[in-house]
Amino acid sequence: MTSLVIAEHDNTAIKSGTLNTVTAALQCGGDVHVLVAGSNAGAAAAAAASIAGVAKVLHAEDAGFAHGLAENVSAQVLSMAAGYSHILFAATASGKNIAPRVAAKLDVGQISEISKVDSPDTFERAIYAGNAIATVQSLDAIKVLTVRTTGFDPAATTGGSAAVETVTAVAASTKASFIGSEIARNDRPELTAAKIVVSGGRALGSAEKFTEVMTPLADKLGAAMGASRAAVDAGYAPNDWQVGQTGKIVAPQLYVACGISGAIQHLAGMKDSKVIVAINKDAEAPIFSVADYGLEADLFVAVPQLVAAL
Repeated sequence: MTSLVIAEHDNTAIKSGTLNTVTAALQCGGDVHVLVAGSNAGAAAAAAASIAGVAKVLHAEDAGFAHGLAENVSAQVLSMAAGYSHILFAATASGKNIAPRVAAKLDVGQISEISKVDSPDTFERAIYAGNAIATVQSLDAIKVLTVRTTGFDPAATTGGSAAVETVTAVAASTKASFIGSEIARNDRPELTAAKIVVSGGRALGSAEKFTEVMTPLADKLGAAMGASRAAVDAGYAPNDWQVGQTGKIVAPQLYVACGISGAIQHLAGMKDSKVIVAINKDAEAPIFSVADYGLEADLFVAVPQLVAAL
């Protein structure tokens, strides 16, 4: 029984979600192999070989993998799938794009966003916006899984000494090509990897107030900035700051929610945070049910006071 983890990388370094996925793969039992499909991705393959617990790194090199197009990466995975009992992807935008293609072509049922491995064929995953946990058993010969990274500790980036094996790359698809990308640049920590996250909600009232109130707090704490869906939909914050069921799933050491009522969709994205601080003037706000520390106060008064105290 051997598991294959599909690495996410930028052709130079391995992205953090892959480390959590390796941990999940190790819990499935047997050896863990990592596929690095890229273009000039030798450095990424070497980094994958250093991950603790990895037995082998498979390096597929082709210009068609340069931008991680799902059509090309899924074809590479399918060419190797027969040798594995489990194929695992991080439940990121990339993983969610590739995994269903692989599962469909293998004619197996994908198990999405697992948060725990009970046994090699039984997994736990959240349903109903995280209000219930389903235990799912798969009888498929090959299990295709996406991994909720907040459910597993990251594997160590050092300590491994896996062999790097070059594998034949599949031909790039003629039906898809990379045109370009617009990447948001941010000096703050990446939201899903940050140790501290401060989030604002609709109560902030405007994009100007969001920036005026939340930015000083994030600066003081060295935090990533997040937002509720209501704040994003209202245009107070950019889409890539959205935390929740339809946004990003985070589990930082500290999560500070300001003016967020705590709809179940938002809670699904942050309730695994180690310490949750909520500031809201509504004593009945659902966010207080998951908060470790709650402050019933006007955020326009309380947040500046907090910044001054820091």
